[in-house]
Amino acid sequence: MITESKIGFDNEKYLKMQSEHIRERIAQFGDKLYLEFGGKLFDDYHASRVLPGFKPDSKLQMLLQLKDEAEIVIVINSDDIEKNKIRGDLGITYDVDVIRLFNVFTKIGLYVSSVVLTRYDNQPTADAFQSRLEALGIKVYHHYSIKGYPSNLNYIISDEGYGRNEYIETSRKLVVITAPGPGSGKMATCLSQLYHEHKRGINAGYAKFETFPIWNLPLRHPVNIAYEAATADLNDVNMIDPFHLEAYGKTTVNYNRDIEIFPVLNAMFEMILGESPYKSPTDMGVNMAGNCIIDDEATCKAARDEIIRRFYIAMCDNKKGLIPLEEVVKLELLMKQANVTADDRKVIAAALKREQETGAPAAAMELPDGTVLTGKTSDLLGAVSALLLNALKHFAGIDDSVLLMSPHVIEPIMDLKVNHLGNNNPRIHTDETLYALAICATTDENAKKAIDQLSKLRGCEVHSTVILSPVDERIFKRLGINLTCEPKYSN
Repeated sequence: MITESKIGFDNEKYLKMQSEHIRERIAQFGDKLYLEFGGKLFDDYHASRVLPGFKPDSKLQMLLQLKDEAEIVIVINSDDIEKNKIRGDLGITYDVDVIRLFNVFTKIGLYVSSVVLTRYDNQPTADAFQSRLEALGIKVYHHYSIKGYPSNLNYIISDEGYGRNEYIETSRKLVVITAPGPGSGKMATCLSQLYHEHKRGINAGYAKFETFPIWNLPLRHPVNIAYEAATADLNDVNMIDPFHLEAYGKTTVNYNRDIEIFPVLNAMFEMILGESPYKSPTDMGVNMAGNCIIDDEATCKAARDEIIRRFYIAMCDNKKGLIPLEEVVKLELLMKQANVTADDRKVIAAALKREQETGAPAAAMELPDGTVLTGKTSDLLGAVSALLLNALKHFAGIDDSVLLMSPHVIEPIMDLKVNHLGNNNPRIHTDETLYALAICATTDENAKKAIDQLSKLRGCEVHSTVILSPVDERIFKRLGINLTCEPKYSN
């Protein structure tokens, strides 16, 4: 019998507590509140993986309760546009995700007032992206790099620093600053706006809604280590908040960038209000996630699993030439700190054993009840395609010997790929496998039973003994399967 993954997080309690704290923070300031939404405002799959029970759209659902008071500003780093930076959980570039977010927010009734290009320096790709946004009727602003940031306070808080940035026109009391990913410049955008608002005589405040690191969990808690793993490319480091410790005598966790920027924020508030409402970076936040963990053991396991996945993803990205070796080394160190190894991911050993037995690429899948299935390479199917079919048969209760698709269905697809579309590999990919299965389901009862099981694949763990094609990777993401690969290519 298939069992559900163990729930470790109370999502309903989280929504209630978080909403209350945000409303309290809005009331604390006068004319306007800039609320930085850290992490993903929409599709927060990292949080849902390390906090089992957290819904990927929790923040969005909460914001909908304030939609008549709120407007959204989306921030993107111009250098990320130039580098075609990819949002790993969705497999799309940051600039594409900005447009996706704009469409999603607008469709559900949230008001998106503009997009800000941070670290703007006339990059050709950023200019092209701006033209695309403006063609869609989206207002675009430029913010620039500031020399000496964040330590040179006198220069930063001046007309040559924040004053050089374009002032973002806003019309509502709550301004949510969000981005496709970390390192986009959300906090700097908020601080820049506070400077401009002060010059215009508007009383504005700032608060931060950041899920990770979780301030009231231990520094080396697996959930907080998993956050470091997720941001290895930014060199983020979790730290004890020294300002909070000095002010209150209590140990809390924050991360290096917030701790570094806190003196700037303090100076900004002192300029605007005469004194700062915050004594520490932890004070700035409204994060209630740590209070909603109901099973620490379940969250620890989920976080350790995520750290291993991040390590394997980094090894493959390094093999592809996408990231430096230093990121892999950092993740290896984080694995040691979390006391996990590859042996803790059952599908790795199962896939490698199957490859050794068959002499060809193989794959393995762990189901929610702990059952491990494998798939091997054949003349017709790649290993992951075979694995998908095996898993669907398992969920549907179909005997392993039953063929869900006749070779007469598969062979014409292979012929089309090789003889007409110029592919060297005749084996069908996962997307082609699912299309063929869907066609067979119109006339074959077993195929119909199998394809009806697709939703049960979400949350399953898979390991491939070779790096998969981008097509296969996208299919696994869309199915909600947690994929890792050995850092090698198939011959």
